Amino acid sequence: MEFFVSLIAIALMAIGAVGIIMLEKPMDKVIMFSILDAGFLLTVVLFKYLDVALFVALSGPLSTLVFIMAIVKIKEIRFKKVESGELHD
Repeated sequence: MEFFVSLIAIALMAIGAVGIIMLEKPMDKVIMFSILDAGFLLTVVLFKYLDVALFVALSGPLSTLVFIMAIVKIKEIRFKKVESGELHD
């Protein structure tokens, strides 16, 4: 049973890592980061580091929230630069 759970954890981390590298949209990258984070949390629990797993479980959603806030702020800055004519792309 533990072998199958470890395979699921490895698959989640691999899918998340490949998705972060391959996808171009920032929100898709955040989703893939969450999938990678779920696999990492499962791996930490399998190795019975429950105190570390508690920290990972609490910091995962916070880091996702910070990523989303950064994406929104970057979009606002780019929109303002395009509006004012500062961006010449």
